[in-house]
Amino acid sequence: MHLQRVVITGMGAVSPLGSRVEELWDGLLEGRSGITRLDELDGIKGLRPRIGGRVPDVKIKSIPRKARRTMSNMSIFAALAALEAIEQAGMSEDILTGGRAGLSVGSTTGSSQALEQFFKLYLPENSLEAIRTTEFFKIMNHSAAANLAQFLGISGRVLAASAACSTGCQNIGLAAEAVAHGKQEVMLCGGTDELHPLTVGTFDIIEAASTSGEDDPTTASKPFDAKRDGIVCSEGAGVLLLESYEHAKNRGAEILAEISGFSSLCDSSNMASPSADAIARCMSEALNDAGISETDIDYVNAHATGTLQGDASEAQAVATLLGSTPPVSSLKGHLGHTMAASGAIETIATVRMMQENTIIPTANLTNPAEECSAINNALHLQTRPITYALKNNFALGGINTSLVLRRS
Repeated sequence: MHLQRVVITGMGAVSPLGSRVEELWDGLLEGRSGITRLDELDGIKGLRPRIGGRVPDVKIKSIPRKARRTMSNMSIFAALAALEAIEQAGMSEDILTGGRAGLSVGSTTGSSQALEQFFKLYLPENSLEAIRTTEFFKIMNHSAAANLAQFLGISGRVLAASAACSTGCQNIGLAAEAVAHGKQEVMLCGGTDELHPLTVGTFDIIEAASTSGEDDPTTASKPFDAKRDGIVCSEGAGVLLLESYEHAKNRGAEILAEISGFSSLCDSSNMASPSADAIARCMSEALNDAGISETDIDYVNAHATGTLQGDASEAQAVATLLGSTPPVSSLKGHLGHTMAASGAIETIATVRMMQENTIIPTANLTNPAEECSAINNALHLQTRPITYALKNNFALGGINTSLVLRRS
């Protein structure tokens, strides 16, 4: 893939553990959970889960009111994450606005909150009279990317890949390809999502949502565990700033890590149940893209959402391809599933693990399921060097993605 080396020089995160990367990292180190009981889910007929991961209060006034008028929560999360990434990278406004920078940021859908508000006003009297002119800009599928581009003055290419749970990871890979092939010198990339009862309801309807944790929400998400019972939905945003190695070195930027491999492919065998063979093929292609072998991987950051089939298939694929040597962990026990943001937030956390020589274990994993026991499940905080890490994300519809990260 890489005609030019692609490096990460900035990262920003808004998550259920806090509104900056350091808050995310501190929460993960301390083994905290961002999952709580959500009273707003009470009274919704047919909905069983009552828990989720909400982003704590954020400083929305750091975004001018004029820009916020067309932003839903997901766009606000993305904007705050992007500002943090830009600040860390020390990226100048001239580069961001001069056509040399682009962005690739997606969400699962447009804002569900804005859609709900639209139809609350439209349906009772079949009337558009009360609809604000700004609502469409919150509903359109590329809302986060468009709002972010307008807010930052981006005039390069703007992409908005939407692939459910693979969205964040896929946008990072697409952005890396744009930089590698010289289409842009700089790319902001990642994913964002906001939590809405319809999100929780979607997974509940397909029998994929966790219904445990009523007494203690922090224990509900149990990736790879024998007692896992499904996904715990949450929200947030992750944005990374990518640039070519030469560009970063020429401007004296600190290089945090390198994107050395990427694969995105479709498992067309089933819309909802992931295939271990397809997952293994996706990971293998990412390794080939990076030009490394299976034995080079020092850590796997798994997608593992806590579903029965998904976790089993991923564990089988990892064991088949990589064996039982590299430690494997999922961060969804801490964060829940941040949907389109998950790939980006978890990539950021993985980069921090590489920087700190630390592996964050899978929260709530006390008894690995037999079908998930062939991998080296990380059960405790570990101190060990990571040169190459593999990051996985897999989505409904069979959209599989894997990234290979290299330590700087």
